[in-house]
Amino acid sequence: MANHKSAIKRIRANETKRDLNRYQHKTARTVVKNIRKTTSKAEAEKMLSGAASLLDKLAKRNVIHKNKASNLKSSLTRHVATLA
Repeated sequence: MANHKSAIKRIRANETKRDLNRYQHKTARTVVKNIRKTTSKAEAEKMLSGAASLLDKLAKRNVIHKNKASNLKSSLTRHVATLA
């Protein structure tokens, strides 16, 4: 166990941040899955702009790597373009 007040506070803060990051990461995965599952092009295009924004925010906050966000946005854009 930590001996210093600051170390105890840091442990608490890290736990809180970890929980928030896990929640946000899971939310992003769900959004990506929903876009890939949809068959309507109009609906997918609406969802795509929100997903791109969400992925950019997560990359900015270092929840996911910026290249991963870029790769996901690219593959989702290609997927939406192929929908009829």
